[in-house]
Amino acid sequence: MTHICAVTGKPYPLSQLRPLAALTPQVAEVIRSQHPQLKPEDLISTEAINEARLEHVRNLMQNQLGDLSHLDEEVLESLHRHELLSERPTEEDEENAKLTLGQIMSDKLAEFGGSWTFILAFGGFMALWILLNVILLVNRGFDPYPFILLNLILSCLASLQAPVIMMSQNRQESRDRKRAENDYKVNLKAELEIRHLHDKVDYLLHQQATRLMEVQQIQIELLKEMAKGRPHAADL
Repeated sequence: MTHICAVTGKPYPLSQLRPLAALTPQVAEVIRSQHPQLKPEDLISTEAINEARLEHVRNLMQNQLGDLSHLDEEVLESLHRHELLSERPTEEDEENAKLTLGQIMSDKLAEFGGSWTFILAFGGFMALWILLNVILLVNRGFDPYPFILLNLILSCLASLQAPVIMMSQNRQESRDRKRAENDYKVNLKAELEIRHLHDKVDYLLHQQATRLMEVQQIQIELLKEMAKGRPHAADL
C-alpha cells in the first residue's frame, strides 16, 4: 500500500512516510519554510526528510563556521547518503597507486639511510678505510692521514642524502595531511550525528511529557467527576 508524499508528490510505501507533526521541530521548520501549505497530518517521505535535515545542518554549520570548505561539504554529503567516512590507511592506498621512480628511490634510500644497517655498514667501511691506509699500507696508501679523500666522500654523501630525506619527508607530510583531513571529517560527522540524536531525544522527551500531562489532566477530571457523584457522609 502506497501513499503520496506531500513534498515530492511521489508514491512511497507507508513504512517510508511520516507525518509532519512527528518530525523534530528543526526539520519540520525547514520543510514548512519551503512548503507553508503543509498540515501537521500530511505525510512526508524519508527522502524529503533527509533533504530537509541536510539543509538544516548546512544552515547550522554556516551560522557557526561561515563559508563551508570542501571537507565540510563531503561530510554533509555523507550524512545525506548515510555513508561511512573512515578510509583505509594511507599506506594501503599508496601501494595501489602508481609511484614514480624518483618517489620509490627516495622512500627506499630514506628508509635505508635511517636504519642501523646503514650506520653499522658505513661505520665498518670507515674503519676498514682507516685501517687499510694507516696500518696495512703504513700511512702510504691511496688516502693517507688526514684522509682527504674520505672527507670528500662523506661530504658528497651528506649533500646527496639531505635532499633525498627532504623528499621523503614531503611525502610523509602529504600522508599526515590526508590522515588529519580524514580525522576532521569523521569527528565533524560524529558531532553532527550526536547533535541530531540529542534533538531527537529532546523531542521525544517533550512529546512524552506532553502526553503524561494530558493523561494526568484526564485523571484529575475523572477524580473530580467521581467526587461530585459520590454522596457525602452527612447526607447518609
